[in-house]
Amino acid sequence: MIDQLEASFDRILAVLLQNLHADEQFTLRLQGEVSQFTRFNHAKVRQTGIVQDSSLQLKLISDRRSSSIQFPFTGDSEIDLPQARAALVALRLEVPQLPVDPYLVIPTGIATSHEVHAGELLPDAEVVGSLLPVVENLDFTGLYAAGMMLRGYADSSGQKHWFANQSYTLDYSLFTSTGQAVKGTLAGSHWDNAAYQAKIAESKNQLARLEQPLKTIERGKYRTYLAPAATADLLGMLSWGGISEAALQQGRSCFGALQRGEQSLSPQLTISENFQRGLVPRFNELGEIAPAHLTLIDRGHLANTLVNARTAKEYQKPANGANRGESLRCAEISAGSLTPDRILADLDTGLYLSNLHYLNWSDRPTGRVTGMTRYACFWVEGGEIVAPIANLRFDESLYRCWGDNLLALTNNVEFIPDVNTYGSRQLGGSWVPGSLIEDFTYTL
Repeated sequence: MIDQLEASFDRILAVLLQNLHADEQFTLRLQGEVSQFTRFNHAKVRQTGIVQDSSLQLKLISDRRSSSIQFPFTGDSEIDLPQARAALVALRLEVPQLPVDPYLVIPTGIATSHEVHAGELLPDAEVVGSLLPVVENLDFTGLYAAGMMLRGYADSSGQKHWFANQSYTLDYSLFTSTGQAVKGTLAGSHWDNAAYQAKIAESKNQLARLEQPLKTIERGKYRTYLAPAATADLLGMLSWGGISEAALQQGRSCFGALQRGEQSLSPQLTISENFQRGLVPRFNELGEIAPAHLTLIDRGHLANTLVNARTAKEYQKPANGANRGESLRCAEISAGSLTPDRILADLDTGLYLSNLHYLNWSDRPTGRVTGMTRYACFWVEGGEIVAPIANLRFDESLYRCWGDNLLALTNNVEFIPDVNTYGSRQLGGSWVPGSLIEDFTYTL
């Protein structure tokens, strides 16, 4: 099927090239998937099915103006080719009416790439039989999504890129009789029953602790352990005007003070973009290839920002293949030295947070992030979990929690997948350790 879809993509590309005028350029982008979705509630199947969905976006460029149209991609040339021709005609009528774009990037080069990452997923018919016996008698709610995801790019200059990844994600929660919950995720390209069983066993242990009465914590500063999922939530804030070169240039980045040398981060902290795991394509919306590995924060110092070609043109900076939003695509935080058996002992007395939610900037220029605790968060005394906590709001600066107050990072990292399925399944995620932080600030 993948070969057939690529062949159909190539036919559309050839027709567009044949019909292109001398003063025109174009880009053609593909996003697609063939996925099985199975939704569970109360450890029962509530919805299941196969989704095959793909779309093409054609962008026409002429006389320093551009516009784009998106239309379905079926893989059937009798359907797709007329749509592509009609889109080209419609764009020719629209583009001359638009204003000149001074920072418009024209496709150049003849770079090509071809990546197909096959996996070993559960056969569709075995999903229910593999997942549900492990969670029988539990209030298990979740979504299993698996299959092949496709990304493609081609343009009038001769560039062409193709990426296919076969993978799965399981996003689930276990609930107590009082409505408390433990959240877990599992993802990869090769299904592992043993890993799934171990993950559920870990969640069941936390679930039992949630049956205890809630402890209300007064606002203040507490030593805090952020599990990998919570650390990933903080890391994700860098995609909202954090590590973007355009955001820095426009004064809306949390790392402006770091760039100017007015603030510092811990030498324990190294953040990178790592495409070597094959989770996401290296090419962006303009067909540019990002480095296989790009260090962003190097032992507390700002080493690189994410720069797309448009930002590079506007601010005379070298581009490094960043996407349109200059956001993280395959981020990782390097591991530290804290071993899992020492987490509670080194935390001693404080808060163990499995997850965070509702994160937002409270003061972006100073790196202040606010949010809520969520799912399996506990009060710890003397290195022992004492009780689950009522929800808390935090308000903390990245310069504190990733600076002098960062006590340790765990010596192992965990993959936290992007489980968003709004519109389509998303690629990628982040590889992060847990983090132990001194005097994390809770306001409500």
